[in-house]
Amino acid sequence: MNLAIDIGGTYMRARLYSNNKEIDLKKKETHNTTLISYIEEILKTHTDIKTIGISFAGQVKDGFIVDSPNIEVDKRDIKKYFEAKHDVKLYIQNDLTCAVMAEAKNLKCKNISALYIGTGLGLGVMDGGKIIKGSSNFACEIGHIPYKKAPFKCGCKRDNCLELFSCGQALIKWAEYLNLKCEPTLQALQNSKQKEAKKLLGEFEKALFYAIGTTITLFNPEILVLGGGIVEANPRLIDKIVSNIEPYTLKPSLKECKIVKSQLRDAPLIGASLLKDIA
Repeated sequence: MNLAIDIGGTYMRARLYSNNKEIDLKKKETHNTTLISYIEEILKTHTDIKTIGISFAGQVKDGFIVDSPNIEVDKRDIKKYFEAKHDVKLYIQNDLTCAVMAEAKNLKCKNISALYIGTGLGLGVMDGGKIIKGSSNFACEIGHIPYKKAPFKCGCKRDNCLELFSCGQALIKWAEYLNLKCEPTLQALQNSKQKEAKKLLGEFEKALFYAIGTTITLFNPEILVLGGGIVEANPRLIDKIVSNIEPYTLKPSLKECKIVKSQLRDAPLIGASLLKDIA
């Protein structure tokens, strides 16, 4: 039996794969439990699990959690911990690495990028059928490239990350800072009569266009898949992006790129189930 887990900034999700069957387990809020206790609880109930694949919203290397800007981690050497304690093999990768693996398989594309806008802003890139990882497995951290100063800090402790302007956490932080009366969602900002709400919406869109344009220009994907909670909650966002992205990109790269919404439910979770096959 194969266990796949997606550890995001908001929720922990898990799915069992056994005899061509998929069983979704109860998800939990990330801030209400720890990664170790979540996995231990599952292993206690399902004793025939042999492999664990984890999609993690942070930086990982060789089974070790190096950094987790939006998630509290109780044990960083997670692979060593579980393989020593249980009769399992554990694989862990960044959540967008897992997502782009799943998107590539679904769309049958070897030159593909996946940009997810949810609690944070993440990017996974596949070029010629190979994941771009970098020397330390930290490549493609687009949410943490310098953009411009914000009046508060990112989870990585800096105050100029792109993620501070173009993700769910950014909307929450800015809404609190500006003392907005509406909910920190794109739809609420659009409907609000507050001037600051409209300004925040504009800043969010500009930062998002910048992230997408940078991705297309740097990686020249055949397909750019957009996913994550904010994309799911705002179906018209894709059309707005397609209509406004040209000034932010190198035109020849944009011409060759198809921008689409993710067709998958829980792509990082699906990708986590594939990790054992590429180890």
